[in-house]
Amino acid sequence: MSKPAVAIVDPIPAAAAPLASVPRVEPRKGLAVEAEVKSSNLKRLARIEGQVRGIRKMVEDDRECTDVMVQISAVQEALRGVSRELMRSHLKHCATDAFRAPPEDAGPIMEELVELMYRHAR
Repeated sequence: MSKPAVAIVDPIPAAAAPLASVPRVEPRKGLAVEAEVKSSNLKRLARIEGQVRGIRKMVEDDRECTDVMVQISAVQEALRGVSRELMRSHLKHCATDAFRAPPEDAGPIMEELVELMYRHAR
C-alpha cells in the first residue's frame, strides 16, 4: 500500500488582517491526504481558476449582469465542492485521530474542528 500524498494547508484564515500585519507562520502540512483526493481537488481548482478568468473577461466585455452572476454562483458552488472534499478528508484522518487521543491531547484538534465546521457552514 502506497503512502498517501500530502496537501498544504494555509494556517492563516481568510478573514485575517492584511498580510503586512500578520507574522509569517510556517505552513502546516496536511496529513494523510489521499492521492486521488488531491488530484481531484487540483483538477477542480484548475477548472475554477478558468471560470474566474472567464468571469473577469465577461466583466471587461460588459456582459449582462445576470449572466455574470450565474457564473459567479457556479464558481461558488464549485468551491463548496472542493471544501466538502477537504472537510471529508480532514474528518477521515485528522479528526478520527483526535477522537482516539486522550482528552488532554484531543482538545486543540476538537476546537479547530468546531471552528472549521462553523466557518464551512457559512
